[in-house]
Amino acid sequence: MTLGALVDAGVEPGLILSAIASLGLPCELTFETVRRAGFRATHAKVLAPEEQSHRYLRQIEALIEKSTLTPRQRDLSLKIFHRLGEAEAAVHGIDLNRIHFHEVGAVDSIVDIVGAAVGLESLGVERFESSPVPTGVGSVKAAHGLMPLPAPGTAELLKGIPLAESSVRMELTTPTGAAILGTVCERFGPLPAMTIESIGLGAGTKDLPTQANILRLFVGTIELPSGADRVWVLETNLDDLPGEVVGYTTEQLMAAGALDAFVTAIQMKKNRPGVMLSVICEEPRILDLEAIMFRETTTLGIRRYPVSRHKLRRKAVQVETKYGVIRGKLGWIDGRPPAFSPEHDDCARAAATHQVALREVSEAAYEAYKLSATPPDVTTG
Repeated sequence: MTLGALVDAGVEPGLILSAIASLGLPCELTFETVRRAGFRATHAKVLAPEEQSHRYLRQIEALIEKSTLTPRQRDLSLKIFHRLGEAEAAVHGIDLNRIHFHEVGAVDSIVDIVGAAVGLESLGVERFESSPVPTGVGSVKAAHGLMPLPAPGTAELLKGIPLAESSVRMELTTPTGAAILGTVCERFGPLPAMTIESIGLGAGTKDLPTQANILRLFVGTIELPSGADRVWVLETNLDDLPGEVVGYTTEQLMAAGALDAFVTAIQMKKNRPGVMLSVICEEPRILDLEAIMFRETTTLGIRRYPVSRHKLRRKAVQVETKYGVIRGKLGWIDGRPPAFSPEHDDCARAAATHQVALREVSEAAYEAYKLSATPPDVTTG
């Protein structure tokens, strides 16, 4: 249904078909227009021979690594499969590397996940959100026998995600669908205020008597308030590195263009103290900064997610003090007086030169600013 909705919303089918072909799996993916409860939608159909064996995570990773997917498409595909693997490991109490996938390791599920990753990445959007998730009621027959809905793996994947009430007696959310949603969506709730640009309708296989078996995908834009933009946060937890290495890594990240890099003390598994290394950056810097984090630390994975930020309008200024010229910044919101902040490096240099306390230089800079005329373009916005 995700694949159908993506193509229906405007994703070029050839992009998905080419990516799937590069996996080398014995399958055929087709898209057709159908009707569900009177509504037109796109149905994605995977034709593949029935398989008796199951795949381990490392086998699926190998398929994806040798494909022609772009780095971002591979990264998203692997994140979804790792999320599935972690859920299966938690449910069965088995190490992640020993998990062999049943239904989600079959060809059609691999096609669903990789195709969804390609389609979602090709949309080029900054943020994904979803309504609360209906799971359906009743039971489903799976490799481990008859299980109540939501199935254990699906329930594990939906931790922290709000569920929607549903009386439909069938599985409405599969582990694959839950893994995709849980990996890409940042928020679950009502449709946000947005300008809709396209709508994709992905059809399920069955016709339901009480509702249309359709997944809707809205693509649009959200107007950010004045002074707002979006940046990315990269995070990883560390508990086996000397502090000197962590400090060196933050220096390397800042030198490579991070907007900010910092560490937070955290408590990790088995009561081990550790730190969370966080990096704030613009999207074009993500891969370069992640490469530094992988190179300099022992991390096996990095979380990444976009965030919006509200910034003051800024202007560089300088003031004349008895300790010399001190540079600084003005920050303001339209209609309010600006705030002045002297540059620390200038103040420290002047304090060392004149053998006075750092705070004396900073106070002198503040006083010099108060006595200066406020630039007219700041007060008028």
